[in-house]
Amino acid sequence: MKALLVDDDINLTKVLSYQLKQSGYSVSVAHSGKEGLKLFKEQIFPLVISDIQMPDINGIQLLEEIRKIDRDAIFILITAFGSIDQAVRACELGADDYLTKPFSREQLIFTIEKAVKIHRLENENLLLKQELGQHFNFDNLIVQSPAMEKVVQVASRLAQSDSNVLILGESGTGKNLIAKAIHYNSRRKDKPLITVNCPSIPDQLLESELFGHVKGSYTGAISDRRGKFELADGGTIFLDEIGDLKPELQAKLLRVIQEKEFERIGENKPIKVDVRIISATNRDLKKLVEENRFREDLYYRLSVVPIVIPPLRERTEEIPALIDMMLKKLASDRKIRITPRALSRLQTYHWPGNVRELENIIEQMVVLSGKDVLDEEDLPESLRQSASADVERWDSGEILPLRQLEKQAIERALQMADGNQSQAARLLEIPRHVLIYKMKKFDLLK
Repeated sequence: MKALLVDDDINLTKVLSYQLKQSGYSVSVAHSGKEGLKLFKEQIFPLVISDIQMPDINGIQLLEEIRKIDRDAIFILITAFGSIDQAVRACELGADDYLTKPFSREQLIFTIEKAVKIHRLENENLLLKQELGQHFNFDNLIVQSPAMEKVVQVASRLAQSDSNVLILGESGTGKNLIAKAIHYNSRRKDKPLITVNCPSIPDQLLESELFGHVKGSYTGAISDRRGKFELADGGTIFLDEIGDLKPELQAKLLRVIQEKEFERIGENKPIKVDVRIISATNRDLKKLVEENRFREDLYYRLSVVPIVIPPLRERTEEIPALIDMMLKKLASDRKIRITPRALSRLQTYHWPGNVRELENIIEQMVVLSGKDVLDEEDLPESLRQSASADVERWDSGEILPLRQLEKQAIERALQMADGNQSQAARLLEIPRHVLIYKMKKFDLLK
């Protein structure tokens, strides 16, 4: 790493330059702040080590000028005991660390390596956030049904606001995915997204998990602890399965929303926070409100704009694309495909576990079959039995919705014909123009 050493003490720069070179650094030396700034403008240095007290431009002024040129350069100040307060203030202005004279070679190298490590972690964190933002971009979500198109349209508009969001839907429909997409496409995307699964935490610990506690506030509180709301300050907190929240915590949550503050357990000092709340549940909150099991005022505070995610059985046209995405994820080094027969079985299944169940089944098929072409016999026995049960329901005389049967028949014919409309129309024994009309009716025309 190239290092710029700035100090008007010639003897000290000789010693430090030698120590840095011995540790593998390429060192350039300047004996004044102005000279150091001139060198930095001529060639960018990833590391700057500068004294504070210099006759022309002091170390803090040099820091301010260098930060205008490069925000990412590591800047370490050298200070005498009497100027430690200045060094601390300089760290608040953007210096990475400071060294107090006199210091050893080991202290010098340790301070530099620590600052380098922190910068590396910060850069990795920034890259990770950028990747997450791209991964959860609304354009990358699989949306091939009118119902999900509406969900994404509403979610993308909500991402531009700070309104609280309530996401409703059965387990496994993708509520967590929509919550992440809203956060990573919002102005809060560079701040934390903290997730709390309410029913997974024991009731007696959930308050501490959300709001934190101070040492000695209850048995087992051996140290101070920051809660999830404090950690999410400036960002988003995602409260999953909020319908399971107990009444006493509902009241505390309402205060956070209204007052934007809370208190840790065992402490009377209020803590101010700026947090957006996204909540989700698979329960009927309106019914819980009617039964006095969920606060009505909290319900309306949480559901400023509700989003309802339809179950997978109501958007079966998305199953082929979902399976394709899952297969690519599971076997990036192989090209695995699924036969139309197996796909047809999967599209007629009722999917009580929704997308999560589909993902589990596809992974099971890939792992257990070991083949590049997955067929009907690779489906789990439970799913084949369920499909057979659907046939038995029909044979027994049970009436299924005509619209559902008609749509499924068209989808199956198109799959068997590999998308060829004329061939699909022959399989259905209807004219091609009638097929096109019905495809438009069921939003199947791409």
